[in-house]
Amino acid sequence: MTKTLKVQGMMCAHCAARVKKALEALPGVEGASVDHVAGSAVVTLNAPVADEVLRAAVEEQKYAVLEIA
Repeated sequence: MTKTLKVQGMMCAHCAARVKKALEALPGVEGASVDHVAGSAVVTLNAPVADEVLRAAVEEQKYAVLEIA
């Protein structure tokens, strides 16, 4: 299962790496592919993870989550 997050505020590869690390630290997240140019993060899950948990992980890194699909 995958979820796509629209993330605002990432300006460089370092920003993307911070978001990737935060998402991949969550239980149930198998991996994350983050693109700062597109402003997106595609998260691969191996267990259910609530949207609120994903949002909180990104927002703790000081980026805004506009949408989760």
